[in-house]
Amino acid sequence: MTGSGGTTFTEVTRVACDPATLFDLSLSIDAHLDSMRRSGERAVAGVTSGTIGLGETVTWRARHFGVMWTMTSKITALDRPRRFVDEQVRGPFRAFRHEHRFERDGDLTLMTDTVTLRSPLLGRIVEPLLLKPYLRRLIRSRNEVLVEKVTANRGVDGR
Repeated sequence: MTGSGGTTFTEVTRVACDPATLFDLSLSIDAHLDSMRRSGERAVAGVTSGTIGLGETVTWRARHFGVMWTMTSKITALDRPRRFVDEQVRGPFRAFRHEHRFERDGDLTLMTDTVTLRSPLLGRIVEPLLLKPYLRRLIRSRNEVLVEKVTANRGVDGR
């Protein structure tokens, strides 16, 4: 969806692990920070390490497009190990919602990220041309780190 209602995109990642493992790792502030090292992202308020839970917030500070941004997100839905949602409560977007879904597919877990956003200005231009591709790359990069972490942990204990 693009236009006055915002832009939505979905990214699906397949991982050889159980859904609960990937679900828990996806709620880890520390794993998120590892995945966002390039932008110098930091957790500066709310839950700043460990696992974030339902109703809790985290405030992120990071450099994107050469500008320092601050965004506070809240976990607004959580159904372990199937789904959780984080939404911006303060920050640069008119709206930002990230739904995370986890489902078993044979020996794999399908991790589906659905992001819906509304730009603060010039949404019809900025969202599809700049924000959507940039955020899709961030999600892919984050997911690559999560896959590496799951793979490394499985290698240690033989599973």
